[in-house]
Amino acid sequence: MKVKTIKASDTWQIRHEIMWPNQPFEFVQLEEDNSGLHFGVFDEDKLVSIVSCFITNDEMQFRKLATLAAYQGKGIASQLLQHILKLAKEKGLKKVWCNARVNKKSFYEKFEMIDTHKIFTKSGQNFTIMEILF
Repeated sequence: MKVKTIKASDTWQIRHEIMWPNQPFEFVQLEEDNSGLHFGVFDEDKLVSIVSCFITNDEMQFRKLATLAAYQGKGIASQLLQHILKLAKEKGLKKVWCNARVNKKSFYEKFEMIDTHKIFTKSGQNFTIMEILF
């Protein structure tokens, strides 16, 4: 399986299905999608995992990291996260961060991301801001 650059619109179905299935489809379409970098992992021709990255000055926020249910637990999201952390280092960025669902915090800690303990709730989900500094 390989990481490839994709279009924002290619991310929407997986975002909706995995992250916000009870919300309208438009809920997963971000205003800033057109200015982002979007990556996907493919199993042959099937898109199975996605992430979107937004760079401002010397930092990158990644959003909507999601993997189809049948492909979870196989290291695919880890492959995507490693890809974007490497990209951030190559671009000389100082920080990478995300709004992580609280129940997924331990996944990000495996990549040396630190919980800032800035917690908030969106549409019934609890999030904490995770970051890594370079």
